[in-house]
Amino acid sequence: MKRNVLIYGLISGICVATFMSASIAYCYNKNSFEGSMLLGYTAMILSFSLIFVGVKNYRDKFSGGVISFGKAFLMSIYMALIASTLYVVGWMIAYYNFFPDFLERLTAYQLSPTKINQMSTEQVAEISKQIEMFKVWYSTPFGVAGATYMEILPVGLLVAIITALILKRKTPKPEQLID
Repeated sequence: MKRNVLIYGLISGICVATFMSASIAYCYNKNSFEGSMLLGYTAMILSFSLIFVGVKNYRDKFSGGVISFGKAFLMSIYMALIASTLYVVGWMIAYYNFFPDFLERLTAYQLSPTKINQMSTEQVAEISKQIEMFKVWYSTPFGVAGATYMEILPVGLLVAIITALILKRKTPKPEQLID
């Protein structure tokens, strides 16, 4: 079990960190964050799909085709934690070394005249409040790590629950009994 968790967690983490770095670089080159949230969460879900593969691999090859919800969930959450940690480390390396002006660029994009003209005064005030909160969080490495974990861990938790629900099996399939 530990081997599967480690292997699939690391592969998932490498994928999600790579997608994140590439998408941020793309946004920087394009000088726009339009669609970046959709792209980012899609990359997370695609990368976290390896969690499903890892649990299924363990269930079918090492557990006789049987796995409880609890064990599947535990494996999934461990893989999600490994992948999320790689994502956080990847973001911190990218942020501090390659994108130190990320918040300034995001602020300029969010509060650009084009976007402001499409929003109400209340919406502009809410976005400004969120940006100020992020500036406080991003003032320390712990804040950056915490904010980044809050971005990815809920997705990992959701994938872990769905994986455990789909893959739980109390009895092996008939073809697995023959082996």
